Amino acid sequence: MNPVRLDAPYVIDDRYGRPGKGNDKGKVEGLVGYARRNFMVPMPHFPDWGSFNDYLEQQCLARQGNILRGHKVSIGERLKADLAAMQALPAVPFEACDLQSGQVTSTSMVRYRGNDYSVPVAYGHRDVWIRGFVDRVVIGCVAEVIADHPRSYENGDMVYDPLHYLPLIERKIMAFDQAAPLQGWKLPRAFGTLQRLLEARQGKSGKREYVQVLRLLERFGMEELHGAIKDALHNRAISFDAIKHLALCRVEHRPPRLDLDTYPFLPRMNVETTSASAYMSLLTGATS
Repeated sequence: MNPVRLDAPYVIDDRYGRPGKGNDKGKVEGLVGYARRNFMVPMPHFPDWGSFNDYLEQQCLARQGNILRGHKVSIGERLKADLAAMQALPAVPFEACDLQSGQVTSTSMVRYRGNDYSVPVAYGHRDVWIRGFVDRVVIGCVAEVIADHPRSYENGDMVYDPLHYLPLIERKIMAFDQAAPLQGWKLPRAFGTLQRLLEARQGKSGKREYVQVLRLLERFGMEELHGAIKDALHNRAISFDAIKHLALCRVEHRPPRLDLDTYPFLPRMNVETTSASAYMSLLTGATS
């Protein structure tokens, strides 16, 4: 990260350290060593960077109660005195990231440090900016963020967001089963049940309608859409319109009002009054 970029938001003086020369920044190296020996031995394990940072913050806050050699007050009390003499922080926090520019390829991918990250197909061949954080890669076009991915530290990796490709797959529906961005997309079991029912009843049109249901994830969260699909399966309202209505009702916390007569693909049940002649026909068939 370029130290000069810290000048504007935090109003500090920069002083460059030589690569590999720890004595240029001895206090920094000393604090890193202290944190490693006291906070990371034995080596801790965390599911993500956020959890690790939370743990380090807790350890640092706990250390504020210590009184170091040569001082009469705790670290926390000395910090309060320093903060009282400092200026207020900027209204917008500094983003500690690597900022680069790039261009979207014909396959709707953007390359950053040897790996490719997907963006919505509508941005093909557009110029974009890239912000590389420790744990994620954010891609934007002009003033709009168009993609946010977990960062990969592999070499030659391809990181997809399936939602980026659904508008194209909806138009070229026969590519649905072989589309690379959709491979390995783990969805709840109800999604697979819905897909099988739609394809069994409508064939190619059912496959396209299933993609339309998946595109509802552009507007709704996974929890809302998953619940709407389960409700639709329970009510045998197997259609995009019904699922969209049920998802909206979940978001707006109102009861659904489904008119089942408006869904032509629902199985119909015709229950008639049993007559004695029906039993006679069964008996006749059994004796013949």
